[in-house]
Parts: sequence; C-alpha cells; structure tokens
Amino acid sequence: MAGYNPYQQPGYQQGSSSQSQFAPNGTTNQYGGTPQGGYGPQGTPHQDQGYFPPNGQAHVRNDERLMILAEQAHRMRLDGDAAAAPYRPNKKKNRHAYHNLEQPATPVQSFGGAAQGQYGYANTDNSQQMSTGHPYAGQQVTPAMNQFPAQANAPFTPGLQAPSPGFRTQLQQVPSTAGPGVSQGKVDPEQIPSIPRLRDAATQYYLDNVYPTMEQHIPPPAAVPYVAHDQGNSSPKYARLTLNNIPSTTEALATTALPLGIVLQPLAPLQEGEQTIPVLDFGEIGPPRCRRCRTYINPFMTFRSGGNKLVCNMCTFPNDVSPEYFAPTDPSGVRVDRPQRPELTVGTVEFMVPKEYWAKEPVGLHWLFLIDVGQEAIQRGFLQAFCQGVLLALYGDEHEKEDEDQDGETPEVPRRIPAGSQVGFVTFDRSMYFFNCSAKLEQAQMLVMPDLEEPFVPLGSNGLFVDPYESKHVITDLLRRLPNLFSRQKSPEPALLPALKATQAALAATGGKIICSLSALPTWGPGRLILRDKNDLHGIESERKLFQTEHADWKKVASNMVQSGIGVDFFLAAASGGYMDIATIGHVSALSGGETYFYPTFTSPRDVQRLTKEIEHTVTRETGYQALMKHSFGADLELGSIDADKALGVMFSYDGQLDSKLDAHFQCALLYTTAGGERRVRCTNTVASVSESLPEVMRFIDQDAVVSMIAKEGQFHIFDIPLLNTANLVFHRTAATRMTERTLKDIRNALTEKTIDILAGHRKTSPSGHPAGQLVLPENLKEFAMYILGLIKSRAFKAGHEPSDRRSHTMRFLKSASPLELSLFLYPRIIPLHSLPDNSCFPNPETGHLVVPESIRALFGRIEDGGAYLVDDGQICLLWLHEH
Repeated sequence: MAGYNPYQQPGYQQGSSSQSQFAPNGTTNQYGGTPQGGYGPQGTPHQDQGYFPPNGQAHVRNDERLMILAEQAHRMRLDGDAAAAPYRPNKKKNRHAYHNLEQPATPVQSFGGAAQGQYGYANTDNSQQMSTGHPYAGQQVTPAMNQFPAQANAPFTPGLQAPSPGFRTQLQQVPSTAGPGVSQGKVDPEQIPSIPRLRDAATQYYLDNVYPTMEQHIPPPAAVPYVAHDQGNSSPKYARLTLNNIPSTTEALATTALPLGIVLQPLAPLQEGEQTIPVLDFGEIGPPRCRRCRTYINPFMTFRSGGNKLVCNMCTFPNDVSPEYFAPTDPSGVRVDRPQRPELTVGTVEFMVPKEYWAKEPVGLHWLFLIDVGQEAIQRGFLQAFCQGVLLALYGDEHEKEDEDQDGETPEVPRRIPAGSQVGFVTFDRSMYFFNCSAKLEQAQMLVMPDLEEPFVPLGSNGLFVDPYESKHVITDLLRRLPNLFSRQKSPEPALLPALKATQAALAATGGKIICSLSALPTWGPGRLILRDKNDLHGIESERKLFQTEHADWKKVASNMVQSGIGVDFFLAAASGGYMDIATIGHVSALSGGETYFYPTFTSPRDVQRLTKEIEHTVTRETGYQALMKHSFGADLELGSIDADKALGVMFSYDGQLDSKLDAHFQCALLYTTAGGERRVRCTNTVASVSESLPEVMRFIDQDAVVSMIAKEGQFHIFDIPLLNTANLVFHRTAATRMTERTLKDIRNALTEKTIDILAGHRKTSPSGHPAGQLVLPENLKEFAMYILGLIKSRAFKAGHEPSDRRSHTMRFLKSASPLELSLFLYPRIIPLHSLPDNSCFPNPETGHLVVPESIRALFGRIEDGGAYLVDDGQICLLWLHEH
C-alpha cells in the first residue's frame, strides 16, 4: 500500500475508503457537518481558540472587580454552591487542551426526567450525577473541543432528527430508599444496580448515536457495540484510562484507592460504520517527531512563529518545522491545512516508516502450521478437525468444492489472508516431518528429521513456504491425507520442544507466526515435561509452583521467539481431561504475544466446530509481527506478534505533583510489520484532565478499565521501569503473575479488600453526608462489586479444587483479554428464549436495526422451570434448558 503523502497538498484520499472529514473546504463530513465547525469567507477554517487560549480569555479583564463580585455571590448563596471556594484570578495561561471538568454541581435530570432526589438507585451517591444529565451525552463543549470536526452526537444517518438525550434516561425508574422497596433492613433486589439493564439501555442508545471522543469524557460500556467518531482523542476501543480526570498528587490518588492506568488494544477491530485508520507516508525522512522526547506528531502539538516552530505536547520543546512540512498559520495559531492533515485531527493514525525503523526486510507474514500427528491426536479426531480448521481458514467453504470447473480451469479463490503472506507445514510426533508444497508438484513431498538434539530445516525457504492460493491443490490434498498418512504410526509421546526450535530456525530470517496443535503432554526428547500436578498440592502454599515455568529450555525458546519476531498460538486438546502443563507450554505463547486455546475434554464431533472456527478466527484476524511497543521516554516492550484481540494494562505512578491547569497526555506507538509486509507505526493518543478535587475525579471513572486493571493487577507484580513521562507521570509495565508469588486465598482477600478500600475512599471524598452504615456507590462504579465477585469466582482465583491447567489458562486469558471480553467473561449475558416478544430477532421496520431481546440478571432465582436461555460469556455460547 502506497499510503498517503502528507507533503502533497491539498486534499486527501486513501485507498477506496472515503475520509470525508478531511475533505477540502466547503465539503461536509459523514456526520453531517463541516470540519472545524464551519469556514470563514476566505475559505480558512473557522477557529475560536487554539489549544492554548490567551490569558484571561475565559474571564473579564478586571480580575479585582470579578473577585469582589464572586465573593459577594458566595456570601449571598447566589452561585448555587454554598461550599464553593472564593474566586481566585487565573494567573496562569489556561492550557487545557481537552476538558473543562470542574463545573458547579446542579440538580440533575435523569431516569425519565425525574430529579435525582426523587428517583434513583437506593445506594447511589447522587452527588456523582453530572450537571448535564448523564456521562454519555449533553456534556459541555470546551473551546478545545471546537477544534475538531463536528457534528457532536449525530445519529448514523445524516439528516435524521436530533438524538435522544442519552441512554441512561431509558433505564427503568427505581424508587428511592424512602419508598416501599426497603423494609425492615431488607433491600429490594430491583434496587440493586443491574449490569444487564445498563448494557441494554446503552445498546439502544448507541444504535442511533455515535460516540464523539472529545466531547464526552466517559467511554461507553465495553460490552455494547458503538461507533466512535475520532475527534483527536483516540477511540476507547484502542485505549481506556481508568481515570479520565487524574488527581494532581499521589496522596489524592491513594485516598481513592483506585488504580491509575490505561488498557491498550492497539489493533482493535473496527465496527461497521467507523472510519478506517489513516495510513500516512512521509517518505524517507519519516513522520515528524519531537527531537527531545521522540514523540510522534499528534493533534495536541501546537505551532508557533507563523508555523515555523512545532511545540511538543509532552515536553514543550519547540522544534523547527522542516521545509517539506511547513504551512502557515492563521491568526489563532492553527495551520491553514489542518483539515487536510489526519495526523493533526485524528487520535489514531499509522505512519509508514523508512528503513531506519526496520529490524529485518519486511515481507508478508509467514504462517507455519506445526501439527501434532501422535496417537492421541489421531484417535480423538483432533488431527482431522485441526486440518479442517486450517482449510477453512485459508479457503473458506471453497475447499469443499472441486478443484476444477466444467471447463477444466481452476476457479479463482478469494483471498482470506493478505497478498504476500505465505504458509508452511510441519508435523511431529517422536520425529519431525517437513513438507514441500510447491505449486509445481502434484502432491506434497515429505522430508523426515529424526535428529532431536540438533534439529535443522531440511528445506529451503522457497520449498517450505508457498503462496497458499498458488498451491491450493497441493495443500488441500496434503491436509486431507494427513490423518490416514500417520494412522499406522503409534507414537503416544510427542517431542514438542525440538519441533519449536526447528520452526524457530525456519522463521528466524523473516519472523512470522506459528500455529501449533498438541494433544498429549510432550514427554519425549529434549525439554520433556513431567506430570507435576498430582493433586497433592491443591489448597496449600506450594500450589503456586504449579503456575510457574520452571524449565530453563522452555524459557530460552520463548525468549528466542521474541527476538526473532515470531508469535506462537497453541491449540491444546487434553485427552480425557489429562494434564498438559499449560503453565510451561503457554509461557511461550504468552511471552511471544500469542494465544493458548484449551480444550480440556476434547470430543469429536462435539468440539470440532468450535476448534475450526477458532482456527479460522486466528488466521483471518488482523495480525502483525516483529512488534515493538515504543514510548516517548525509556524502555520498550518487545513482542513476537500482536493481533486484534490482544490488550495489555499499564500502571502509572507519580514523580511529582501535577499541574491542574495542564492536561495529561499519553501516546502509545506500536512499531510492527503488517501481514501484507509493510513496516508501520500505529500511534494512539489519549488525553485526560488533571484536578485537585477528588469529587471531580470520582465523576469520571471508567468502570471497565478499572475492572480490567484490577484483574490484571491481581495477577501482576509491578516493577518500576520508567517508560513515559507525561505531565510528570512515570510509565510502568507489569510482569510475572502474582499467582506465582501468593496463595489463591491471599489474592481473593486482596481483591475483597481492594473493593472495600475503593468504596470507603469514595465515601471519604463524597461531599454529601450519608447515614452511618449506608453503602454508597460512585455513580460510575455501581456495578463494580458484581464484576469483582465474578473475578473472585473465576477459575483462576476461586476456592476449592481446580486443575492447575485450567487455572493457568484462565489466568493468561485475563492477562491479555480486552475490556469487552473481560466484561462478558465476568458477567455473562443471559437471554431468555422461551419468552421472546414477537418482534425480537427481526429488523425494526423503521430503523432497520435488529431487535435484540433484553437480557436478565445472572441470578439462579431468575431462571424459570422449563425455560430456555442463551448464555454468552464472550468465549462460548451455551443453550441452557432448565429442567421442570
């Protein structure tokens, strides 16, 4: 892909997709508005303010008179806030580029327009309600927000009527504590905050409304589908901060007991209706960066001296603008070509990078399928099912058709992996078997490698890796014959580690992805594993040893995979629930950026469809390799591969007090090679406000990000490695799991204590008084306790006897799960099928949207005798038929 040349002006077109928000002056964007809120008579973008408004612009010039008036209003209670502090003049330049959050609290209208004192959750702190109604719509637009394309909250189709005031108004009205719901110390279950109700209301709201990333401070719930409109702040699908209003001191953060971190999912998939990520090509000089801190160009950098100086938003260093990138600025300090510059208007962009960013010559992604052909794989039907999954992933349903049509010509098969990608096949039991699938052959050639001590690749790269569509007839024939080809060989003990070493050598020159199947504990050859889980360590302190990787050779292989730019995905099928030592085998995939799929009691044909679909998803999802997560300061995080489903959590700490008049900026730069063979950098820019008021901090909590960080923190031990210093913040990353350091009982107690500390911290910071002993929930953490309860009951941490393989697998899933996956995993969606309304599961005749039935609480008391229920936990769907 050639990409977009930013030096070519004016106008912007990328591929076949329309980027209408970057269109030239006078055109409208896809949300029905003109960029920048309109244009002046000369065609220059209309700009109310720059990122750094002039001093005193928000106030009258005579600060002394205003101070006297504010003091008088305070004494007379005319300002509506009896506890407000006296006015102090703004002596510093107002440099907020994002939010103006600290607004006086006013009575809110929510839950169908009723005042919060009349209707609301019985245990909800009403002081947390926002003055504009709810945290998802109707928030005040600050001057900085006006710098980005509008329309703010438009529906999907331009020209429709104005959107509804917000999805929270659709929630069912619940009586207050003074109503009949509370009697003799008992709480009506209907008054308890409901996760299904919140999800259903949010889903209905975002069917007709988009999420503008700069105008709303709290992201939508992670488990609902929504279309994000990137206005300079990256979509929450790529980055979610736990706190969108950050405390100014570490002492204030400790009072809240909340984690300060960010959940990153750099390659998150787009939803239909969202704009594709712009790909920009700056040629051999590369994208503009700050010369001091190496931050990439982003919408929050400003220009001075008529466009000759570029001021970094991270370190405030004034950089000289190169002649190729120069453009004049208007009187407000904004570049005149800003609407045609995606890097200055969009929070998530990709840059093509020159050769100085290359570790190896970028080529299309090489997929190497490492297939177990041992006795267990053949007898259980796992080998045949795995081969079916590979065929489905490469060719879809086309592999079931004849290779030639009636005219004798080979029909064209639609590509399911990018052009330039190649595949190779290696099988193993006690030996290794390499296959030459060249398109010049009638059928694949097999070469046997019996040397397990020093294995090597007997085929050159031209024979082992081939284009899957040029060699379709050879690959299809090979995968159909594999189960019969090894049916006579009885090898119950696979040699996995030597096979991994050989495949790592085959991919060392290019990097790539290994898809490995395994059906038995690898007890043969170098790196053989033994049965460690003998049911004698459960429930005692020594149990944590079962979750550790103790084999030095496996650790070395995992490290070599990362250095070679290789990721490994495992598909493990335990025979009759046998032991597989996922703690050791899964360490390779966890360290290299891969994934482990586990089928504890694989049965054919019951699990065949699930296996084939997961193989198809693994191969067809967006995948990059040779990945390096770079940050503006300090060390980097290196991964062999990264895909659209991977998310990681990052914790922050302070190295000093933050200035509440400055915003906190975060930039994640992922340097990786695409599956099509292009070396790119994907930049994700996020911004948050800083506040000295703890009640303001509690108003802008992202519940899904907090739950995700606590789940990952529950597994991770944090060690100090400074990676990013943004507004005096130090960037940390997490490492070895706490399950390997603490007992499960200690972790469960720690999660409970963390929940208590957060709720107690909110009570301390709450400005309104509450009766002693009353549970007070923050507005945006009403469902928090339910998620933590689900986390405690998960296979990773729950009490009782549980195989170590299942605990290790769940632990690693929590480590890499996105907020969407984690939300459904901790609190599944349950839909009653026996009582569906007549219009359910059909398109709405007015809007065309599918009518989805409402879900119910995950309570056994809600299950009716004889009922049928669909249970979705984000990983599998269960059809529950409740007995009479």
